[in-house]
Amino acid sequence: MLISVVFSFRNEEKNIKELIYRVDRSIKAINFKNIDYELIFVNDYSDDNSENLLVSLQSKYPIKIINMARKFGVCPCVLAGLNESKGDAVIYMDSDLQDPPELIEKMIPLFLEGADVIHTFRTKRHGESKFKMYATNKAYDIINFFSDIELKKNAGDFKLLSRRAVNHILSFKEIDPYFRGLSVWIGLKQVFIPYERNPRYAGSSKFSLLSSNPALEFIRGITSFSVAPLYFSFMLGIFSIFISLFLVIYALGSKFLGFAVNGMSGVIISIAFFSSVILFSIGILSIYISKIYLETKGRPRYIIDSIKEKIK
Repeated sequence: MLISVVFSFRNEEKNIKELIYRVDRSIKAINFKNIDYELIFVNDYSDDNSENLLVSLQSKYPIKIINMARKFGVCPCVLAGLNESKGDAVIYMDSDLQDPPELIEKMIPLFLEGADVIHTFRTKRHGESKFKMYATNKAYDIINFFSDIELKKNAGDFKLLSRRAVNHILSFKEIDPYFRGLSVWIGLKQVFIPYERNPRYAGSSKFSLLSSNPALEFIRGITSFSVAPLYFSFMLGIFSIFISLFLVIYALGSKFLGFAVNGMSGVIISIAFFSSVILFSIGILSIYISKIYLETKGRPRYIIDSIKEKIK
């Protein structure tokens, strides 16, 4: 049996050695004969010494290096790694060692028992602020409210996929997929493993809460599996019509009863309210139109510059 472990990384030279050592130790600790593995590192256009370090380690470990032609982001890199993987099962995890590789020892037995998708979810997230935790939980609530899938809170990208689960995901042609959602949407037998997430082993996070990536992931999570926001904007428009009718009746009543107050405050408030509703609705439509625009271009999701495999 072959296990593929996929890593998407950018500038992680301080973590790579420890990461590979712990993954190697975890897989070899599994009490199962005839198990082999490959490590697929997808280099998202790093500008440090990560690639050279991986090349130097190829003599000792079964490492495949996929160098992207430019910086494409996490999801395209993960899909590139899945596409190049050959394992009966594929494990994807980050390269910062916040997710402990030792969980692999629990994943493989569950896979052998028939699980197709093995998620991990974080019971604690050490080294992260309470505000970030609160914002993350609320984001999951909003995504689950609008979408037709149920994402377990604090279930990240660290997961195991069976070969048939990988094949289903690779069959999708979406240009801007939401990987966490796709692994749930395909169904099949899914199980969950709890764990405590550690702080980064070394270096600094590439995705702070205020960076663009969490915001884009949040938008992908809502728009990839639901058109409910479009209906929400429609209902908001209906609500605004009732509010405007009430304001018209109030304004006419005030005028005929003779206690209307001179000034423009009411007009300004009304204009501000309805303008905000219109802009909000247009904003939601723009997000979906932008996704349609990207899909109709038909561009590839990523371009690989080179692949470096271990010389046998």
